[in-house]
Amino acid sequence: MPVSEEYKRLREEYNQKVENSSTDGKTYTTVSGEPVKGFYGPDDLEKIDYLNDLNFPGEYPYTRGIHANGYRGKVWTMRQFAGFGSPEDTNQRFHYLLKNGQTGLSVAFDLPTLMGWDADAELAQGEVGLCGVSISSLKDMEILLDRIPLGKVSTSMTINSPAAMVFAFYLAVAKKQGVPFSKLRGTLQNDILKEYIAQKEFIYPPHPSMRIIVDMIEYCKNEVPQWNPVSVSGYHIREAGSTAVQELAYTLADGFAYIEACIERGMDVDDFAPRISFFFNAHLDFFEEIAKYRAARRIYAKRMKEKYGAKNPRSWWLRFHSQTAGCSLTAQQPENNIVRTAFQAMAAVLGGTQSLHTNSMDETLALPSEKAVKIALRTQQLIAYETGVTNTVDPLGGSYFVEALTDKMEAQANKIFEEIDALGGVIPAIEMGYFQKNISDAAYRYQKEVERKEKFIVGVNEFVEENEKVDIPLLTVSPEVERVQREQLKALRESRNAMEVEEALDEIQYAAKENRNLMPVLLDAAEKYVTLGEMVHELRLVFGTYQETAVF
Repeated sequence: MPVSEEYKRLREEYNQKVENSSTDGKTYTTVSGEPVKGFYGPDDLEKIDYLNDLNFPGEYPYTRGIHANGYRGKVWTMRQFAGFGSPEDTNQRFHYLLKNGQTGLSVAFDLPTLMGWDADAELAQGEVGLCGVSISSLKDMEILLDRIPLGKVSTSMTINSPAAMVFAFYLAVAKKQGVPFSKLRGTLQNDILKEYIAQKEFIYPPHPSMRIIVDMIEYCKNEVPQWNPVSVSGYHIREAGSTAVQELAYTLADGFAYIEACIERGMDVDDFAPRISFFFNAHLDFFEEIAKYRAARRIYAKRMKEKYGAKNPRSWWLRFHSQTAGCSLTAQQPENNIVRTAFQAMAAVLGGTQSLHTNSMDETLALPSEKAVKIALRTQQLIAYETGVTNTVDPLGGSYFVEALTDKMEAQANKIFEEIDALGGVIPAIEMGYFQKNISDAAYRYQKEVERKEKFIVGVNEFVEENEKVDIPLLTVSPEVERVQREQLKALRESRNAMEVEEALDEIQYAAKENRNLMPVLLDAAEKYVTLGEMVHELRLVFGTYQETAVF
């Protein structure tokens, strides 16, 4: 976008005038620490070629969105992360949310489930049902999804290391409901690479874990074609303390690693890439977040077309879910979190998200109460139906500031890709601590900025209320949940066919050793009521476990 010599002369005069009048001495940066100029103009966009770099909405490289009509045809899917206590408790919450206008389910699992432990495992004691729903078997999944029409509702499940087993439970319920796999819609997070990088809920070493994910992508390609088998997740990378550009680059690098692994398996990129989705954080710096989403679409489209040779335009689309930033919520003055969430949700919408979860105001204190969940859902509905931001596609497209930020983030991300490639790829970089060290450094820098009051957090280091009393209703999970779950699991073990269980477990181990696709044998085991922990253990005997190298 060329500018005239007259503009350049006037811009220089203006810069001098502004510089001479600036006396506050403050350094202005994004929440990620990136410097921000006092104003932006057309000269900041000189390197941008509209048709090649931006183009129209719905046109390659999709900087302005993957759909030509944006939200005019259909608003984003509104999800609320729901899961606590027993499967019965969470099933009731699901029906409450669907009744109040939610358009997709999003399942949160408790820590034992996330780690592949049954509710009666020694390491599960004291954790059953506390941070999500407890699922140890097909029986639990049947209760969780009772009266939920799986052929009509899109379901997202936040599960990683034991994702294959939990997905097998879900498929088994669909079979019992008589729903063909071809009609199932939803997403598994199933992003093991980000577990090694940020969230740390891994079981097996990276290479066999990648094998399991490729098995799942291959199985879904053939049997569950509308399902997204992987949601490549930057969310947890950001929650661990990364900057926006680190979240962007590390997430896309993980996604490209899955794509390359599937190509190595022998799959055609266009046969599986359209069903890989992404999951980003919606953080506090409004314009930085919008630029992040726009840069992500452009980078992904270019790489898919130019490097991996994808020919189907749907393979070029970066489709993503977003969730407001849990790490930005405060225990102090928790009602402020409603406002934080609204701004973050608006950034995700203006950035073109396909699906959105809004956090509840009480999540730093407890699992969300029904009242807090309803407010969070209403926040999305207010944005969709009252603000007018859905009337036009990419309303901030062409903003000097937003376009300059988008361009800058693309350049920075490409530099990070070069660093990862120089280390041998994502898995070698994980094993040598590259990601972990950089995220730790970024988190430390931000924390020091907060402590020095270079960055304000309302109610925490500025506008503080002395002797504050938190007066909002909180959800509590009864210890009775764990007792009942353990008793029901004991009864299940006693009632099932022991010989069938042993045969199913042996078959899992044989399939793992013989390098066969694991999904058919896991589904068979699920239908015989083999538990989550039993399946995980059988694969642990073949694959071993992973011990992370400490990085300082």
